[in-house]
Amino acid sequence: MENSSTVTDFILLGMTDNPKLEVLLFGIFFMVYVVTVLGNLGLVVLIRVSPRLHTPMYFFLSNLSLLDVCFSSITTPKTLANLLSKLHDVSFLECITQMGLFIIFASAECNFLASMAYDRYTAICHPLLYHITMSRVRCFLLVVGCYFGGLVNMVAVTTSITQLSFCQPYVLSHFFCDIPPLLALACSDPWVTQLLIVGCGGFTLVTSIVVILISYMFILMTILGIPSVSGKQKAFSTCASHLTAVGLYYGTTMYTYLQPSGHGSQAGNQTISVFYTMVIPMLNPLIYSLRNQEVKFALQKILKHSP
Repeated sequence: MENSSTVTDFILLGMTDNPKLEVLLFGIFFMVYVVTVLGNLGLVVLIRVSPRLHTPMYFFLSNLSLLDVCFSSITTPKTLANLLSKLHDVSFLECITQMGLFIIFASAECNFLASMAYDRYTAICHPLLYHITMSRVRCFLLVVGCYFGGLVNMVAVTTSITQLSFCQPYVLSHFFCDIPPLLALACSDPWVTQLLIVGCGGFTLVTSIVVILISYMFILMTILGIPSVSGKQKAFSTCASHLTAVGLYYGTTMYTYLQPSGHGSQAGNQTISVFYTMVIPMLNPLIYSLRNQEVKFALQKILKHSP
């Protein structure tokens, strides 16, 4: 490969060069994106118009839904356009912007899941102090903190990556501008960038996981101390949806970014990437709705009174 310090465009290889398969993938991804946007925005509207859902738990859930719409919108529209186009090029600025937004929302998702675990801990372990502890001001500050942490990670990583020189041909073996394929094209030594990625990503991942684990450790101890079976089931049901979302998100992201460099097939890694960039944002409103009696009741009430 030829060294070059100035790059204006990258070429995204995408998932396939088979025209029939591209049409099939376009149809699937388009439907997934439509369901993602409608499902998440519908949940936001439902929480907004239902006084029963005006609690800290659903405040975080509505913000998570908005985050999932943004998260999916970073990659899906460009992927859909590339599936219908023979030109898969993306400008350097557009690529860095996409990667930067991805870092912000991916980091914020971790922080939101940790904040929601803390919310469940407060509700179950300290119910009498719940509305005092999870005041509007504190909830707002937690949401701002979630995005601020992502912004710090984005600035650190993207600034470092823009200082790298890249090798020709400028071909990314992915369907969006992700960090690993970008670093694979680096001609200059990327050890500083890799150190920042490990530091920023590791801090976000470890702190959020620690908060989740500690919260659920106390939650489990409290649930085991509840004398009635129905009380235990009710307490656990409020956590089941969150635990499902945590397992799906952390499982796929850790598989992608914590595996050794060069490990795993390109097709396998792209499949996992599709899952956490497109499928999980679609599943989250379903996960939090289908097993949540309060959401079901609020939806039924609105449908009952609709003309």
